[in-house]
Amino acid sequence: MNASRSEKAVAISLLNWLGRVTLKIIGELGAVAIFFAYGFVLIFSFPFQFRKIIQQVYFIGVKSFLIISLIGLFTGMVLGLQGYYTLVKFGAEGMLGAAVALSLIRELGPVLTALMVIGRAGSSIAAEIGIMRISEQIDALDTMDINPMRFLVSPRIAASLITFPLLTALFDVIGMIGGYLTGVLLLGVNSGIFFNRIYDSVVLKDVTGGFLKSLFFALVVSTICCYQGYFTHMRPGGFGAKGVSLATTSAVVISCVMVLVLDYVLTSFLL
Repeated sequence: MNASRSEKAVAISLLNWLGRVTLKIIGELGAVAIFFAYGFVLIFSFPFQFRKIIQQVYFIGVKSFLIISLIGLFTGMVLGLQGYYTLVKFGAEGMLGAAVALSLIRELGPVLTALMVIGRAGSSIAAEIGIMRISEQIDALDTMDINPMRFLVSPRIAASLITFPLLTALFDVIGMIGGYLTGVLLLGVNSGIFFNRIYDSVVLKDVTGGFLKSLFFALVVSTICCYQGYFTHMRPGGFGAKGVSLATTSAVVISCVMVLVLDYVLTSFLL
């Protein structure tokens, strides 16, 4: 009898815990959705913030040029190397160009670009806005009748929508060059066959699918990083410098996880 009551108490406690966690997750998702919707709408408010958007395009996009180029080059080279030794077992090394191009355009280009931008720019966005929050600069903007969402969040969302597809395209092109260096110059695949397979295999659907992914990643990454920094002061784990560090860590981890989850969801719809 006592054992039965104990089991029921454990089950009830477990259900209570699951209910609290579920409600917390739903509430957090709702808050992020409202945060994004408000920030996105403010992009189109007058007067337009062209200068702020250009500044963020430079910070997110131009300053990520080198790391995206480097990662894209070596990713393409690794794909060319691994792809060649896999395809040669089936006598299909002529398909190396198609394998490299499709892997980059459909999956690796958008995903790795987003992950690199998260590490370089997303963490900085969360930390910068978080420091502004704990140093009361955001409160000062409110005092001066300047909308902090419009001033801080909207330009970063707009700049992400511009830069993510461009960086993805850069990653794809340089990745294919890396595949060419490995497959053609190092391993001896015919260059004409390499480029002809790319031309025959890549269709508009592949390219638009990759760019569509990059746009979704841009929205997710910019929103999460801005959200974590903007509400640093409400974190239960700490305030001040510790709160900023926790917000930055959360922004990077959650953004990376969401990019991979969203990639699977989008791939299941696009295939």
